[in-house]
Amino acid sequence: MGRFRLASATAVVVAGAILGGLVGRSALVAQDQVADQYKVFAAALSAVEENYVGEVQSDRLVYGAISGMLQTLDPHSSFMDPRSYAQMRERQEGRYYGLGISIQVITGDITVFNVFEESPAYQRGVRRGDVIAKIEGEETKGWTTDQAVGRLRGPRGTAVGISLRRAGFDDLIELKVTRDQIHIPTVPAAFMLDATTGYIRVSDFGENTDDELGSALKTLTGKGMKRLVFDLRGNPGGALDQAIKVSNRFLPRGDMIVYTRGRVQNSDQDYRATEQSDYLRIPMVTLVNRSSASASEIVSGALQDHDRSLIVGETTFGKALVQSVYRVNQNAGAAITTARYYTPSGRLIQRPWDGTFDEYLTYTLREQDPSRSHKPEELKYTDSGRKVYSGGGIEPDRRFDGPLLGFNPTKFGRALYARNVFDTFSQRFSREGDKRIAQSATTRPRNLTSGFEVSDAMLTEFREHVTKTGMPIDDTAWQADLPFIKAMIRYEIDLDLFGLATASENLAKADPQLQFAMSTFGEAEELFRLRAASPTTRRAAR
Repeated sequence: MGRFRLASATAVVVAGAILGGLVGRSALVAQDQVADQYKVFAAALSAVEENYVGEVQSDRLVYGAISGMLQTLDPHSSFMDPRSYAQMRERQEGRYYGLGISIQVITGDITVFNVFEESPAYQRGVRRGDVIAKIEGEETKGWTTDQAVGRLRGPRGTAVGISLRRAGFDDLIELKVTRDQIHIPTVPAAFMLDATTGYIRVSDFGENTDDELGSALKTLTGKGMKRLVFDLRGNPGGALDQAIKVSNRFLPRGDMIVYTRGRVQNSDQDYRATEQSDYLRIPMVTLVNRSSASASEIVSGALQDHDRSLIVGETTFGKALVQSVYRVNQNAGAAITTARYYTPSGRLIQRPWDGTFDEYLTYTLREQDPSRSHKPEELKYTDSGRKVYSGGGIEPDRRFDGPLLGFNPTKFGRALYARNVFDTFSQRFSREGDKRIAQSATTRPRNLTSGFEVSDAMLTEFREHVTKTGMPIDDTAWQADLPFIKAMIRYEIDLDLFGLATASENLAKADPQLQFAMSTFGEAEELFRLRAASPTTRRAAR
């Protein structure tokens, strides 16, 4: 017996030594391979720098090489140069110092395409569609957005002079705008749909999302909210910790929200609700669409798996990859996929992709197939035993297509929206009593008051506007899309003149997908009772 024990022990030691030797040798081989590959890259970089016919910038070559390397992995691993990395941090933090506008280059002009409410630019009267013709007296024609942003941003409290070209004004509009901290809200709309139904929209997940949601819930509860429409349509995702906190607002302490599995250290994590919530007894309908992705799928998946909310709308995008952002030299960053995440029932939300990622990345542009077949291994169950499926986004409990702000227009209507015809039409109207721009227009704008209706005369005027853009009008499609056209005209004008809150409330009255969601509260309340009776729920409550 003693000899046997000694032999066994010896065998274990030897096996361990052999295993260690193999692992160590393979690690050394891998290191040698990396060193050899680095030499190849360095030699290629040197050859380009020394011999290419034009001048080259080393940083652009290196950045391009890193970007190309990451693009071979999956659709979401990516490289961020210093500018992109800084912009990512701004989006996460939800604030920066500037004027409060977004710009793009259109036919060589620096054009305003968004103005954040209550920002310095908004208060001074800057509008979407304005062309920033000069900055501090210098012509901007032909500038890039980076050049313009570099001149428009600056220290808080300093002023910058801009000259705007606007339709209806012969002369440039001269403004001095003082830079300030710009807060970009991630809960842009929260209001009552009726005496007992609250509505909250979360547009993305930034550092302040949970705090903003908490304030919105408190306000609406004070107004009598007894049930909630929770809108995650078009939400591309964001910070994982905020998705967990948002889910915790509606799930009891102890409930699994999401878990991640990966290769690197600490990538295997289970995330549960850890706080006691005040909003566990409110029936919910959660709206999602094909552009709801990532963190918004974590939230909707957790609510669905725990039978906490009825999910209404379209199948979500299907992004379930965890990107860890690593800061690299010179303030650049690399977003590298380090794990996959799974809903509480064990669903992998990630959709598969082809070799070129083309089908995957154009998902939101294609019609969805609600009858998609599932493999047996994709079947999972919610807490109460309802069937849900893995591997292709979050499928709604009740389907209602509405890819454009809740509408599903014809190709004609989608083309009107894609070509910005609605927002360019809105530029001919002004808010009655608005004195922010002292300069008089040469073409008298149409003054409107809050609560205006889209009249037949406005529709006729809009048809003329469409015709002038060179876009042919399909009369059959026009009639089919008339509710969408009227809603978009009003929404864009409201957005320009009366603010996002007014625009959102008026759109809610016409939004077909939202109106359908309102009709499903009977099912949502039944689901709520089903959850209360679920053994899994009772276990979590204990």
